[in-house]
Amino acid sequence: MVHAIRIHGYGGPEVMQWDEVEIGAPGPGQLHLRHLAIGLNYIDTYHRTGAYPVGDLPAVIGMEACGEVVAVGEGVGEFAVGDKVAYANPIGSYAQERLIPAERVVKVPDAIAPQTAAAMMLQGMTVRYLLNVTYRVGPETTLLFHAAAGGVGLIACQWAKHLGATVIGTVGSDEKAELAKANGCTHTINYRSEDFVARVKELTNGKGVDVVYDAIGKDTFPASLDCIRPLGLWVSFGAASGPIPNFDIGLLSKKGSLFATRPTLFTYTASREDLVASAEDLFGLVQSGVVRIAVNQTYPLQEAAQAHRDLEARKTTGSTVLLP
Repeated sequence: MVHAIRIHGYGGPEVMQWDEVEIGAPGPGQLHLRHLAIGLNYIDTYHRTGAYPVGDLPAVIGMEACGEVVAVGEGVGEFAVGDKVAYANPIGSYAQERLIPAERVVKVPDAIAPQTAAAMMLQGMTVRYLLNVTYRVGPETTLLFHAAAGGVGLIACQWAKHLGATVIGTVGSDEKAELAKANGCTHTINYRSEDFVARVKELTNGKGVDVVYDAIGKDTFPASLDCIRPLGLWVSFGAASGPIPNFDIGLLSKKGSLFATRPTLFTYTASREDLVASAEDLFGLVQSGVVRIAVNQTYPLQEAAQAHRDLEARKTTGSTVLLP
């Protein structure tokens, strides 16, 4: 028997329980993993609250981790016992051990430590599709990234700088502003003391940005649309402050014939080919030093509830890892 954090109902951090669970033998196409480090992501709070229902309860939550292969199911030829691997889907990472489809796992280079790997998969591959596919960022791009000092934000600032873009980032404190700038953010806006729309217009000489990346949701809508140049793109990829209310699509025409998308990593990495390509791009930039993964908080897995409280209170910066 091993332990896992499971939810028995939807609600606050208190619904997470430290339970004994049984892990059977891997079936065909499966791996049995012993986790070395587990990533914390905002989507975990959506699963906990029921904003994104997880199906039958009780359920183990958590989306990403790095682990060691301890058993291999029938028909799996790409992996062997002892391999260090990582993943960002499917749900179920808040556990000491688990079974997982081998097709959703990638091998981790020896040079990348387990805590780094656990902190980078979901957030790093998210940045990869945001900057390289959803909108192709380059030297001519000026972009606005909300929560620039968060886990996704710090990776995005570094990656966008590498691509030559001008990065404007919103943050919640002067300390977070310094952190974002140290990671490649060109200009920061403290949303607690500044009007971010007015500052974006000032920084772009009234033109607006090419693209806004928004994982905040309710608190930054519809103001984010006022930051975008005509024919620009609004990318809504999260809802940390709550869901965006339903709106008349005609608002996009009024704001300048804007484009809008609500992407997810799971669509962009649905095929094995896309998953491997995304992970390899990310591993390459981390190994070359272009992107540094800032694991700024660690918690024992058993204290996942406190990690959720700190994340939702915006007390964390960079990435957070749970240790089984």
